[in-house]
Amino acid sequence: MASESLESRAIGCLVGAAVGDALGGATEGWSPAQIAQRWGGWVDGIVPPYYPDWRNARPIAPYHKGDGHITDDTLMTHLLVEVYEQAGTHLTAYDVANRLVPLMLGERRWVPELEEAALPLQRVFLAEKYLALRLHWAHADPREAGVGNAVNCGAAMYMAPVGIVNAADPDAAYAEAIDLAGAHQASYGREAAGVLAACVAAAATPGATVDDVVAAALRLAKDGTRAALEAVTTAAGTVTHWTEAIESGALRAAIRPYDTVGDDYRDQGLGARRPSRVHSIEELPLALGMLVVAKGDWREAVLGSVNYGRDADSIASMAGAIAGALHGRDAVDADLAAAVATASRTDLVGPGERLAAVTRQIRTADRAARAAADAGYDGLLS
Repeated sequence: MASESLESRAIGCLVGAAVGDALGGATEGWSPAQIAQRWGGWVDGIVPPYYPDWRNARPIAPYHKGDGHITDDTLMTHLLVEVYEQAGTHLTAYDVANRLVPLMLGERRWVPELEEAALPLQRVFLAEKYLALRLHWAHADPREAGVGNAVNCGAAMYMAPVGIVNAADPDAAYAEAIDLAGAHQASYGREAAGVLAACVAAAATPGATVDDVVAAALRLAKDGTRAALEAVTTAAGTVTHWTEAIESGALRAAIRPYDTVGDDYRDQGLGARRPSRVHSIEELPLALGMLVVAKGDWREAVLGSVNYGRDADSIASMAGAIAGALHGRDAVDADLAAAVATASRTDLVGPGERLAAVTRQIRTADRAARAAADAGYDGLLS
């Protein structure tokens, strides 16, 4: 089936993530009540910024969120696709230092939220700017460079391509993402990157279901990340629609014991974003929770994530990536995707096509290497 082809799943994953990112950008940082008050009810598509005078409302972050603009989640995801194209093979932390950071520093690109061409470094959040500090200026060992960074979803938010490259092999996706993310994150931020990649790889397996994705996540996740995933996906199974999940507070109650940020999203406590073996980022468990509530439906999983608020762009991007990989390109609302591409002045389909092409190249080389290794081992048995 065309919907189950590698190309369809790669495009569905990346376009699904980008549209979720763009819709969630408008609601990021706000509570469901604030979202409903601002837009007169549930958000079900592209909406204008929370602050009409967005440029002056928050001088520390003068970004044009809303109006269909993708955020740094998608910018970084597309950069990682370019890194795979450059390398032509599986990636490690050294590729972050030698390939990704130079892309962040070296070429101006259109940044929708800035409404101008700029270096990607000029848009990304502080935890991503840390990549340049540690790897470009401080020359840290790439495998350890993430130590000391704020522990957040910064690495997980762009790890979906790792899942596609390792499609149908969540264990390999997890291992590659854990290595790669060591240059960016530590603790449960790094763990989330590994599990997100594994979820995409599991989703991109022909015949996979939401239950298969959750099972892969729970099998591979460690410490607080696993506990949070189990708590949130269990709670998600008790509600029938994302509106119920939000109004009842069931998913927020499930993640609360593991979330270091706190209920007031902008007023963080002393433990926020610090390393821990008992905590988890909020975004990945919520994305999986919304996927469970939506029974894998791309639109419902994304809208639930968007209206949940808080770090809505990353939650919706992760949910959109997994659902898009699960069902392929046709699962993503074509009209919304076209509107986001136009508003963002960004090709959303091309990165998925190119990722599928480089994945074929990588996996062909994997098979040859595996055959050679097996032949060598067989020689030891004779």
